[in-house]
Amino acid sequence: MKNAKSLYHGHRFPASVISCAVRWYFRFRLSLRDIEELLFERGVIVSYETIRRWCDKFGAYFAYRVKAARRKPGTIWHLDEVFVTLRSEPYLL
Repeated sequence: MKNAKSLYHGHRFPASVISCAVRWYFRFRLSLRDIEELLFERGVIVSYETIRRWCDKFGAYFAYRVKAARRKPGTIWHLDEVFVTLRSEPYLL
């Protein structure tokens, strides 16, 4: 049985750095240069162009994982408040 290669195989930086940069870009809508500065403050020297390539390559995979992790709506709905009008007067149930 063959071992499946990691999604990050062959990259210079570890998976934690790449995923952190991609998450920041898509979650907080930071610019590529802002992410470059944030990583530099943490001791990681990487260009904004490399971050752009990471976002192009791994962005769809991240979006798929986030969408799969969301809760699916069920068949039972619960209402918190209901306003009913009887004889032209609103009532809260």
